Amino acid sequence: MKARSAALACMAAASVACGGGGSPRPADQVPLRLERVFAALAPFQQPVAMMQAPNDATRWFVVEQGGRILAFDNNPLAATTTVFLDIAARVTSGGETGLLGLAFHPAFLTDPRVYVFYSHTDPTLGLVSRLSEFRSTDGGVKLNADPERVLLTLSQPEPNHNGGNIAFGPDGFLYAGIGDGGGANDQHGSIGNAQSETTLLGKMLRIDVSSGVGSSLYRVPSDNPFAGNSSCGIDGTGSLPCPEIFAIGFRNPWRWSFDRLTRELWVADVGQGVLEEVNRVVLGGNYGWRCFEGTRDTGLGCGTSASEKSEPVAEYGRDLGASVTGGYVYRGSAQPRLAGRYIFADFISGTLFNIPADQQPTARLTAGFPSALNISSFAESLDGEVFAVDYNGALYRIAQ
Repeated sequence: MKARSAALACMAAASVACGGGGSPRPADQVPLRLERVFAALAPFQQPVAMMQAPNDATRWFVVEQGGRILAFDNNPLAATTTVFLDIAARVTSGGETGLLGLAFHPAFLTDPRVYVFYSHTDPTLGLVSRLSEFRSTDGGVKLNADPERVLLTLSQPEPNHNGGNIAFGPDGFLYAGIGDGGGANDQHGSIGNAQSETTLLGKMLRIDVSSGVGSSLYRVPSDNPFAGNSSCGIDGTGSLPCPEIFAIGFRNPWRWSFDRLTRELWVADVGQGVLEEVNRVVLGGNYGWRCFEGTRDTGLGCGTSASEKSEPVAEYGRDLGASVTGGYVYRGSAQPRLAGRYIFADFISGTLFNIPADQQPTARLTAGFPSALNISSFAESLDGEVFAVDYNGALYRIAQ
């Protein structure tokens, strides 16, 4: 699968990659820092995501890796949380497995469907990732743990590199970022999972949940690269290229987002052992792994599938960190110097970064701003302010 065009192509705590062949150059950055928020709340247990529901700024929701989603009032003095969903009994959690993603239906106030991505141990398939739908029957106060409608099941050969972020795009379709299946160097088959078009592993997926077709609970958008082929949603594989695929070539896309102004998709992909990278992802793009880690040619075989890969927008080396966490392009008003800049971080080192949203490939980051946190995720409020989630349990707001 080829990149749509060179112009468009120029995207736990986890471990991931992409590729290119230019000469990386330094990027300018604006100083930033973090301010603690909602400090009266008890520490969350290994939080990996935070968000608000569409058209409702009155509450926040925090995803805990162990299998709970907690809600609290959007009040600086909030001191209590309520359980929005608890599926801990069916979640396999530890290391990079667990409850990893949450997405509200865009019309949640009138269409009370919510989607989650989590690890589960199936008695037949073993370790799998599930993309499931839950509903609220009390006006959105909480979700019913049953019935659960499983849309996708992906067999996982190893417990790491699950990806797990899910979100609705500006087109109304549900996107899911999936890791390569785990282990070092994507040693799955002759070219690795990330370059194989007959598996959902190592991909960005896109499906239409507005209605199902046949036994499937979703449809495939007609412009997906392999639309028309048989679904790979039963175990994550197929005999033909999987129709759910939007883009390929990811090692472990750990947190990604859409720019609310330009609608561009920004994806952070965790590196193998040398480089961490950030990509702007387009329909039909190939982001290089396992052939490339950032702009570095890995020397690993990929056949011809990565011959037209997209260059990473930015990358940094092990001197600055070892596990990139994707963030957001800042479109708020409280921090004007950060306007139009993509903010992200490293989970291991806690280093914060920012680059212009119009950054062209490939910026090589040589410095950042310390936080002393393990930033597992970022969040964007409905008014465009950006927040950071510390895996140790606290919440922060981006400031200058």
